[in-house]
Amino acid sequence: MQLIDTHSHLFTDEFTHDRSEAIARAKDAGVSGIILPNIDCGSIQSLLNTAAENVGYCYPCLGLHPTSVKANYQDDLKCIEEEFKKNRYFAIGEIGIDLYWDTTFINEQTEVFRYQLKLAKKYGLPVIIHSRNSFNEIFSVVDQEIDQNLKGVFHSFTGGIYEYNHIMSYKTFYVGIGGVVTYKNGGVDKVLKNMDLSRIVLETDSPYLSPVPLRGKRNESANLPIIAQKIADLFEVSIEQVAKATTQNAKQLFDI
Repeated sequence: MQLIDTHSHLFTDEFTHDRSEAIARAKDAGVSGIILPNIDCGSIQSLLNTAAENVGYCYPCLGLHPTSVKANYQDDLKCIEEEFKKNRYFAIGEIGIDLYWDTTFINEQTEVFRYQLKLAKKYGLPVIIHSRNSFNEIFSVVDQEIDQNLKGVFHSFTGGIYEYNHIMSYKTFYVGIGGVVTYKNGGVDKVLKNMDLSRIVLETDSPYLSPVPLRGKRNESANLPIIAQKIADLFEVSIEQVAKATTQNAKQLFDI
């Protein structure tokens, strides 16, 4: 059984002391690849180092996270675009709009999000979308930018059936299901029953959002089978079926 973690921040400080051990545990758990979404210009070097040490296993992505968008966002975008000329990346992400922590830079976040969607179409790469408390704002931009060249995943999906159906209307997007599906009041489990397995990818969002019964502890890719098993239980299929479908989806989306 093979699984792919489509969203892990394995390159961050939380893994400084045991990154190689975390990767070994992931491999032992059946995880055959890990997608690494970037955060901002300051995280690029650690991202690249982690990917270089694990070629063919860790796949770096490049983007400016919405919570990193500040008044100097134009300098950050210039840094991001220059970086595309230097190294290979497998997606543009993590990008989007976040209205949970701070709404001060909502206009800047929206502009940066649109700019990075255009970058994705320019480079022929998928996008990894962060949409915390911002589905309507995200949809208003994607509705205008969507075409046959725009594809990606709404990571850590926590919406309802309306949001899921809107995403599916784009035809070229997946939803990322993570640890929240195991939470008693997360709500994702109720929506997932109406989803199509062919449009789902798995993720941990490590070091965040550990699945039950590990909630509150640092998350890591080795926990991905817990999420896969929960999805299998909800669909009433085998975990092998979930693994096969979601791994195929991830490989197709990220071209790995």
